[in-house]
Amino acid sequence: MTTRTARNGLIGAAVSAALTVAALAAPAQAETGRGHGHTATQQAMDAQVAAGVPGALGQARDENGTWNGSVGVADLRTERPRKTADRFRAGSITKGFVSTVLLQLEAEGELSLDDTVEHWLPGVVKGHGNDGSKIKIRQLLNHTSGLFNYTADPEVAHALSDGFFKHRYDTKTPEQLVSVAMSHKPDFEPGTAWNYSNTNYVLAGMIVGEATGHSYAAEIERRIIEPLGLHGTSLPGTSARMPNPHGRAYSPLTAEPNAEIHDVTELNPSWAGAAGEIISTTGDLNRFYRALIGGRLLEPKQQKELLTGVAVDPTDTTFRYGLGVMWTKLSCGQEIWLHDGGIHGSLSLATATPDGRHTAAFNLNGDWAGEWDSVMEAEYCGKVPAPGARTPLDKALGALR
Repeated sequence: MTTRTARNGLIGAAVSAALTVAALAAPAQAETGRGHGHTATQQAMDAQVAAGVPGALGQARDENGTWNGSVGVADLRTERPRKTADRFRAGSITKGFVSTVLLQLEAEGELSLDDTVEHWLPGVVKGHGNDGSKIKIRQLLNHTSGLFNYTADPEVAHALSDGFFKHRYDTKTPEQLVSVAMSHKPDFEPGTAWNYSNTNYVLAGMIVGEATGHSYAAEIERRIIEPLGLHGTSLPGTSARMPNPHGRAYSPLTAEPNAEIHDVTELNPSWAGAAGEIISTTGDLNRFYRALIGGRLLEPKQQKELLTGVAVDPTDTTFRYGLGVMWTKLSCGQEIWLHDGGIHGSLSLATATPDGRHTAAFNLNGDWAGEWDSVMEAEYCGKVPAPGARTPLDKALGALR
């Protein structure tokens, strides 16, 4: 299995699998699904643990019911298996929650996605060629603003990797994160290209606050978490602790071969903020994506905006980025909407078919290996790709790294 580079969320690097964990027997499971059941999905999850990740957790929902699968351990010390109800840090999947709030505010007439950043946050985006008067909210949400990704700043990258244990409990304000990005020139003129930048969603969260008088976290809770009954989902703010039940999260924190694996469960997620702080479960992510992609959270006009994708790679039409969600087509022709999320010791994925009726969500509690393309091909196409095979989804997710 090919080692994957961790996401731009908060993970600084990935390494070749340095840890082998014997796979625990998967729990009994009902063969619900599209005729071929979820046998291939379980096999693909097993392969993640065989590659060295401590444990994998997944849930799929379709017209025939709910399937839960797991393999490996939630805790290397106690060898407790992963459980369906376990909470985990879902990283950049947070972006879909933030974009939903802004789209709802547009439907309510509180703002327009064509408003400029300068209109809502005067004087915040400026310096080194950055100009908030030229950037629209829409361009924040679809990553065409050109703003530098603050997590790529060398000092931030160091603090989140080699300096993790010194800085894991530090609190960072959105203004501080944006100021890091403003110390760099933009990557391109707004609207002329695409580049994944966490800075965009930190600013989006700040705009929610200005438009509502409440934090983006409070608005997500009121508008999404409470109405959908997402009881395992929370936005911890500056709290470093994980709510129970939860497993542990593991990372090497370095790209060095054979690096020591560390328990990185506790961290202050203000480093990620509106770009990636959310904690959730596979069940909650499925419920959210079923409602979001299925059109239950947004008015028709805003639903169309959500799902209007821009080209990530002008030479490749197999994937596009909407507003906090990405579209791609798998090898069997099945289209899916998705977003992955990476943060220290945790890699997550949430997906749905275009009608929202078939969803699947997964989590790995190690950040140095993992192939989501093989898991998705297994779940939606009923087959596990050959090791190292290059799939459309693999290329799509590569754009988020």
